[in-house]
Amino acid sequence: MPPTPPLPLEPALRRRLEQLGEEGWELWASFDRDVRRHRWHAFVPADYGRILDALLPFRAPGRTFLEWGSATGVITIMADLLGFDACGIELDGELVETAVALAERHGSRARFAAGSFLPAGYAYRPRDGDARLGTVGEGPSGYLRLGRSLDDFQVVYGYPWSGEEALMHDLMRRYGHTDAFLLLHRVSGEVEVFQGGKRLGGGGPRRPDEGAPRLLR
Repeated sequence: MPPTPPLPLEPALRRRLEQLGEEGWELWASFDRDVRRHRWHAFVPADYGRILDALLPFRAPGRTFLEWGSATGVITIMADLLGFDACGIELDGELVETAVALAERHGSRARFAAGSFLPAGYAYRPRDGDARLGTVGEGPSGYLRLGRSLDDFQVVYGYPWSGEEALMHDLMRRYGHTDAFLLLHRVSGEVEVFQGGKRLGGGGPRRPDEGAPRLLR
């Protein structure tokens, strides 16, 4: 099913998303202070408002959503509140615990698995021979813990560091559903949408919308 023009958010849902975003930024501030100031960590929060705008056209009852590297769980929970059947995979077990607790506080049914978003047995073999994974960590497959495979998901979201986009496209080509949408949050701030390896569009500056939840800092 192709993306459709987004419907206005109900006031109650808008407020729940605002509260989620507010707590998400509080969690990031604590994580940055307690973890990242002492050692490097791959987790950097996305532009939650931009991601919300990107997800809205894909809303449909029961549509499956997967976040690669779900960290504190804000985006996966956001997808669940929007009506997606939402799951997140995160390698850092402590962040998974944070995400589960956040979901409980916000009445979300989002599911999280500790592990790698790389399928079991996956080997990255790019044409240039540089098979480094960048910040993508290796570990037990998160799909096994979810009891699902990558091709079960209709919308997949990732926030790759520079140079990791090709790996994510390779995953979708080899393991994803042929009709699935891949949403990639660029370091430039835009969210690009792909299907079958082809770029369908991308977000520039956020649209002026007085009713949009305040998820930006």
